[in-house]
Amino acid sequence: MFKKILGLVLAGSITLSIAVPQTFANDISNHQMKTELTYWANKGVILPDSKGNYNPNKMVTRGEFASYIARALELPTSTKYKFSDVKGSQLIREVQAAAGAGILSGYPDGTFRPNDKITRQQMAGMLYNALRYLDVPLEESAINFKDKDRIYYSFTKGVATSVHYDIIRGDSSFKDGIYFKPKDSATIGHAAAFLYRMYFKAEELKDNPVVDPEPPVVKPPVVTPPAVDTSFYVATISKGNITKNSTKYSSFEQANSAYGSSYNLVYQGDKIVKMSSGLAYAAKTTAKTTSVYATKDFKNQISYAAEGEEFKYIGTGINDNNQIYVIVKIADAVGYAKLADVTLVPTSLIEDQNDYSVSNGILSHKVYNQLTKKAGRYDVGPAPSFMVPGVKYYSHDGVHFYNSSNQLVGTYYPYFQFASVRQPSNYTADELNAIINSELAKRQAMGGDYVNATSTSKLIGLGPVMKEMEEKYHVNALFILAAAIHESNFGMSDKAHKINNLFGIAVYDHDVANAGTKYDSPADSVRAFVNNVLNVGYIPQGNYKAQGAVPGNKTTGINVNYASDPYWGAKIAGHMYRIDTANGNKEYGKGRLAMIVNNQYAVNVRTEPYVGATTLSYSYKVKNLGESGEFGYPVVIVDETTGTDGYIWYKVYSDAKAPADYVWVRSDNVNVLPGY
Repeated sequence: MFKKILGLVLAGSITLSIAVPQTFANDISNHQMKTELTYWANKGVILPDSKGNYNPNKMVTRGEFASYIARALELPTSTKYKFSDVKGSQLIREVQAAAGAGILSGYPDGTFRPNDKITRQQMAGMLYNALRYLDVPLEESAINFKDKDRIYYSFTKGVATSVHYDIIRGDSSFKDGIYFKPKDSATIGHAAAFLYRMYFKAEELKDNPVVDPEPPVVKPPVVTPPAVDTSFYVATISKGNITKNSTKYSSFEQANSAYGSSYNLVYQGDKIVKMSSGLAYAAKTTAKTTSVYATKDFKNQISYAAEGEEFKYIGTGINDNNQIYVIVKIADAVGYAKLADVTLVPTSLIEDQNDYSVSNGILSHKVYNQLTKKAGRYDVGPAPSFMVPGVKYYSHDGVHFYNSSNQLVGTYYPYFQFASVRQPSNYTADELNAIINSELAKRQAMGGDYVNATSTSKLIGLGPVMKEMEEKYHVNALFILAAAIHESNFGMSDKAHKINNLFGIAVYDHDVANAGTKYDSPADSVRAFVNNVLNVGYIPQGNYKAQGAVPGNKTTGINVNYASDPYWGAKIAGHMYRIDTANGNKEYGKGRLAMIVNNQYAVNVRTEPYVGATTLSYSYKVKNLGESGEFGYPVVIVDETTGTDGYIWYKVYSDAKAPADYVWVRSDNVNVLPGY
């Protein structure tokens, strides 16, 4: 049964044969989309301008299309989302209503960008979410457009559903096939037609639902939840024993004024909100992740982490909106988290935590989840000389290591974690295939989930396509293989076998029911990972997600925005190191690693080692360098020269998508990493 009654939305008895009124606005009467435009005009969904015209050939914006959906579906008012750039009471209500219904979302910087022209793939995504909101049974078709690789991965399900139900059609005017044109804009007339088709397709699906019969509903007894204590208290902790003062405070400020003299904890109800020392971790939330923001009012997300993952606790405060924030460090970046999204653990109550140790010359990292109380371990790479066996070391960023007395003992940048993925691999396609076969044979010998891995893994035979992606699109083939191994459990995961998805593309922590994007073959998944994910959002400068072309951590590199696992980049690098060590060390240490540092101004890189009007290639935008000031944009230096300006210039692999393989950057903007 439907959770929402579509009949309340599609008021009255509607059939697909709609009586078109006889009175039209001047610019609708002869338009190709006359029926659809008139229907929505009469419903008050598409509104006229001051002259009574509807401007059907005008490009529609994100804000306008969101408003159309909100009016068409009569969405309830919501205050769940607020966008900093949405102005005007009616637009605010409609955009927030659509966001609250899960039909749209904004950008990580807190904006919605309502005046941007909406693209065809964005429209497909919103219409798909609208169908999901209406709770109708949905199907999707395979995407076979000639330009399917240009469809951004988060919109693939929307496009596939629109294609299946003939809501948004492709362009068949090309001789070589049908194109979807995902990034093209659309007119108000197009918007009317797409919304019209979705609207009545929903009615058709409602009348013919494909659902399993449900058992009789047994209403549980009404239980009144106990009142939540929101008062503040102060407490002391000594040797693991907490003594809570019975005095109640009505505000954090009042309790905080008593903190520090005789008390070293502040509570709100039963939740610790401030402490003298300890760790914080990502709490259990509906989003399944905890965001860390650049500002106290929770604007401009820096990064995020999955439930149970650790942060360094720095302090607690309250912002101008009377919201309590917790200051944390994720990797090396300091930011602000919402109180509800973190849990604080005082030092003397810590049962276990992440640590690093050395065995047989190899540095390994134990990762302990504070929620599940389970630990895992992976190899990072060769241990640096300042570490000795039998000692535990601690680090939030995997670079700066401390002893149990919280003293810095050394800095170490694991090579593969901070080496540019633009640097080509020294392994051939045949060698990559041999590596895959060897890795699968080792796994198969373990038994369990890896039985028949050598014959059933979805990684088998992918060496050539990985090498092809490297040669054509400048993403290291060994990195691609390591990412596939990590994300697909050596090609044996359910998503690898059922939908050929080797990289968890379009799989989100907060939406466990979403199976991810389905691909016709594992090779198509590899192509999508390179062309639709990395080379669209995570590597080329100019995109907000681009924090450096390396696996990295939560302060720099692909890991900042790609995965909720703070150690995703380190684990990928660990796979690369393990594979390379077993196959002749063809890549480890072959590049000279450095960071472009720019916390105050953009850094220009050039096609030649001098400043000139024609030499500019692209710019590295200003970024958060972390608490240490060291985490800029990682690059690999391949050459250097003295320019005509007297400066040393470094030749580095280009982060741009195309066309140059190399660019030049002046040395005063570059820090060469220690050890390289």
